[in-house]
Amino acid sequence: MDIKKIRRDFPALWKKWNGKYPVYFDNACMTLKPTLVIDAMNEYYTEYPVCGGRSIHKMAKKVDEKVTESREKFRTFLGASCPEEIIFTKNTTEGLNLVSNAMDLKKDDVVLTTDREHNSNLVPWQVQAYKRGIKHIIVHSNPDNTFDLDSFSGLFDRNKVRLVSMVHTANLDGYTIPAKEIIKIAHDHGALVMLDGAQSAPHKHVDVKALDVDFFALSVHKMAGPTGMGVLYGKHHLLEELAPYIVGGDTVSDTTYEGAKFLPPPEKFEAGLQNYGGIIGSGAAVDYINSVGMSNIEKHEKRLNTIITRGIKDFPGLKIIGPAEPSLRGGIISFTVELPKGGDAHDIALILDETENIEVRSGAFCVHSWFNYRKCEAAVRASLYLYNTEEEAHKFIDVLEKTIGLFSP
Repeated sequence: MDIKKIRRDFPALWKKWNGKYPVYFDNACMTLKPTLVIDAMNEYYTEYPVCGGRSIHKMAKKVDEKVTESREKFRTFLGASCPEEIIFTKNTTEGLNLVSNAMDLKKDDVVLTTDREHNSNLVPWQVQAYKRGIKHIIVHSNPDNTFDLDSFSGLFDRNKVRLVSMVHTANLDGYTIPAKEIIKIAHDHGALVMLDGAQSAPHKHVDVKALDVDFFALSVHKMAGPTGMGVLYGKHHLLEELAPYIVGGDTVSDTTYEGAKFLPPPEKFEAGLQNYGGIIGSGAAVDYINSVGMSNIEKHEKRLNTIITRGIKDFPGLKIIGPAEPSLRGGIISFTVELPKGGDAHDIALILDETENIEVRSGAFCVHSWFNYRKCEAAVRASLYLYNTEEEAHKFIDVLEKTIGLFSP
């Protein structure tokens, strides 16, 4: 990977704040955007900013062509069988909610999740427990935050499991669950599986067919793409069985005053005028990260994580969340710090930003349930991507050490 060349592709890295360039380590929240994506969206807004799927004039046909291209790019990117298995959404959250609302879940059906789910894969099942009477069961992790396959397997002997819905790679600590083994166990017991791929799809190769996963949701804004864009993959026969979620224009082929005839997937799940600029920009994002190479991205992040882990693991009061081995945490380093003179994770994040423009995340990362269960208020998270450098990693180590020193006797 030519990191210098890659960094030139991201205009946000060119801008100085208070005389210094940013060290952007908040990629698990949102990644920066390359000029390729920005230009693709600008082309839509300047040359053919019209609706697709309805009108038959030249500009509308151009939009339809570009949307079709983007759908095919995601089909290839995820290894789906056909473009009709790719549904454009706003984000991972919408994809997960679509399935939770559209699936024919009944009273006492069981849905299994992990104990480190983002709120977007926790709250929907709590809502369905209230509305439909389903049972939502948490699969607790091993002490080192790795997945407990034995505990997971045992739950099928005692419960009527309809769906396993789990975070593929956790935004809490970067750990990736053994998805292939989980899916096989679930399928052997007649259950479906959905993966929250928000933190996996941007960072490693995902092949939905090889995994045999039934549903897979991702956010494009976490993979160098535009905001307000996500993708839900679903096996075609399962998408056909799902009820429409949001209905209206573009989801039906005909209506009377008494009823409607719904279109097949993906149209029946893409109601109303779409974010065409975002869809086109999403296709460009796939092109960009493919040009870098998913295996290159994964190796690069693990190399940076190893540097940072070795540099900070012995800092006084600091405890890294998740497995000790950095290669098991991809591009995420989350940690808590006990500060003798007061202060918390937010203070550390603010000082890193104000002194050296090192931008990290502090708080509960939308995984409040995990923090509340452990009576822990907040942590600091540094999350890496393809444009981060070894120099930035070493700078982070040095500045973090000095910052922690400010709160020491």
